[in-house]
Amino acid sequence: MAAVTRDRHIAGAGTAADAWRGDTGLAGVAEVGVADLVPHGARLVVVAPHPDDEILACGGLLQLLGARTDTRPPLLVAVTDGEASHPGSAAWPRERLRAVRPQETLAALACLGSAAPNLRRLGIADGGVTAAETGLARQLAALFEPGDVVLTTWRHDGHPDHEATARACLAAAAQRGARTLEAPIWGWHWSAPADGAMPLAHARKLPLPAAVLARKRAAMACFQSQVLPDASRDAPPVVPAHALERVLLPFELYFYDPDRAF
Repeated sequence: MAAVTRDRHIAGAGTAADAWRGDTGLAGVAEVGVADLVPHGARLVVVAPHPDDEILACGGLLQLLGARTDTRPPLLVAVTDGEASHPGSAAWPRERLRAVRPQETLAALACLGSAAPNLRRLGIADGGVTAAETGLARQLAALFEPGDVVLTTWRHDGHPDHEATARACLAAAAQRGARTLEAPIWGWHWSAPADGAMPLAHARKLPLPAAVLARKRAAMACFQSQVLPDASRDAPPVVPAHALERVLLPFELYFYDPDRAF
């Protein structure tokens, strides 16, 4: 998968959701089913840099996978507890976020209406994943099994924690014989249709039925620390409505290793 060399700074409003909905390149990405992404007998391992990334990346896939009767329980690996999302906030100090955000994940998973995955919390410092990347890869290698499908954030997503988590996943998966899938989250913000930044030639779309998408939207509403304004510093939500709309599309997009094509 080719490296992205352009600026990936996350600022401003970013690319509008409607621009992505009208993108012909994205429309042309082939669709797949759950069994294509997670073959029967395989285990899905979701590695989330922060609480809410698991829902944004694959809240639909988790629901659809939970409807299968022959699947192994997924494993959710929470890399950080998301305690650095509100710097300087009186309402949301780090200690409160460290306690609340993991609880928001549990509420969101319950909202999906499918069996909750097994959960492992690694407790790496929010904002410090790059510094901990080597150790993270070592911890992940101890959790991954041959044949696992490891789903994480995109290696060029724009957020340093997202990118470091992806690199650690890729290294650990290669060591353990697991397959990887990468989901853009902030990549929808800084990239734009037809700019060539997203590797759509190595992407697949998982269509989400309306009811599945509605539950994914409801699950994201559980992250009130992220989707509501911070009155203590007169600040907008960390994840504003326009950012949610970019990710709450009627499909989930995953990049795959071109050496392991579908």
